[in-house]
Amino acid sequence: MDGYQVGGAIGCIAVVIFGGNQYVQAHMVDLYHVYANGEEIGVVSDVSKVEAYAASRKKQLAEGTADVQMVVKAPEVEFKHEKAFNAKTYDQAVLAELGDLITAYPVGVELTVDGKRMGIVKDKATAEKMLEQIKADSIASMQKKKDPGKVGILSASGPANTGITELQQADFVQKVELKEIPIEPKDLVKPEDLKKKLETGDVQPTKYTVEQGDCVSCIAKKLNIPKQVIYQNNPTISDDMIKVGQQLDLTVLQPTLAVRTVEKVVENQEIQYETEWKTDASMRAGTTQVLSPGKNGLKKVTIQLTKVNGLMEDEKVLGEEVVQRPVKEVAIKGTKVVTGEGTGKFAWPVAGATITSTFGMRWGAFHKGVDLVGNRNIMVADNGKVVFAGEKTGYGNCIIVDHLNGYRTLYGHLSQILTSEGKIVEKGEKIGIMGSTGDSTGVHLHFEVQKGETPDNPMKYLNR
Repeated sequence: MDGYQVGGAIGCIAVVIFGGNQYVQAHMVDLYHVYANGEEIGVVSDVSKVEAYAASRKKQLAEGTADVQMVVKAPEVEFKHEKAFNAKTYDQAVLAELGDLITAYPVGVELTVDGKRMGIVKDKATAEKMLEQIKADSIASMQKKKDPGKVGILSASGPANTGITELQQADFVQKVELKEIPIEPKDLVKPEDLKKKLETGDVQPTKYTVEQGDCVSCIAKKLNIPKQVIYQNNPTISDDMIKVGQQLDLTVLQPTLAVRTVEKVVENQEIQYETEWKTDASMRAGTTQVLSPGKNGLKKVTIQLTKVNGLMEDEKVLGEEVVQRPVKEVAIKGTKVVTGEGTGKFAWPVAGATITSTFGMRWGAFHKGVDLVGNRNIMVADNGKVVFAGEKTGYGNCIIVDHLNGYRTLYGHLSQILTSEGKIVEKGEKIGIMGSTGDSTGVHLHFEVQKGETPDNPMKYLNR
């Protein structure tokens, strides 16, 4: 074969090879191996189809029903690219198998109180909304009650000054926990049913028929329930008057979940003015004449109240600020000394006193004095004559001193009485020992100031 023939043969082979390559290249296919959690489940032509299907399937399962929350469990999907000649893909089969691997199961949020399961609701948002509503309802209920425990400081010259109340804190007494757990849909409870269970517990109504010799305090002590419950459940009780045969509602709710609130109350309170006495030998003993009238001052009192479900748990006087100082009265009186006559200015009956309950409305009843704790020695607040020294209903061991100037002071719940009726006592003299006798829940002094026959606010006369 000559050179011309050889060259032609080579040219033909080259043409055939080139044409074959062109054909192969024209029939090469992009394909993707699909792996679920490392296991190959098939080959597809388009990654986006798999991703779109997986997203749609997850959404479909997650939506479930309106009443049940679903958690979707899906495998980790990976792709491996490859080019192959005339290769086949199996898109629908892969999607079907992937669909079987994407599953869902129902979950709910379990609510526990101090470790005890109370119920299961759909999700955390539902549980939190219900808990916030319990707090809101408790606060609203306190505000609607006839006597929500809010301090109203009174004076003899006018009505209660309700002041300004600021809610500082509201939380639950018990430990509340929320936990997401797998459930059966039948395990879910309605939020309103769970809320009722948490608020009321399983307490049944309690009725009581008044017997001979009963009083509000006696019933409270006998049945070991707060007096406040009796007043709140029976608003027809006025001035502690109850009748034999009268039926009282003594139901004490014991909610599973209790709301503790802390309030700050800021109120204005009068400061009693002092009187400067001048003597006049020409005036008959017992007669007086005002030269320049006095004027009561004003102070701002800040009180912190802690309540559980509206029932008073703690009361603290945080501070006092004098807004307007009193104007001293100047008056003349006869020079004849009246034995035991008071100076008109009261001293604290307890050294280092702390106020635990102020003057005014309490739990539907009127608190006629202030409760003090501190040094247990009780001292008379001013000169006077002891007109009562003995046991008095509600007050226990009690002393009443007449200051022979229109004022009387009362000292209640004493453990010991160290004076006697008819004795003349001097300001600061020790007359008793603090105790917890009578209608008392703890060791303290109940101290009253009576102007004429009307209880007056002792804080008008006692300044720090």
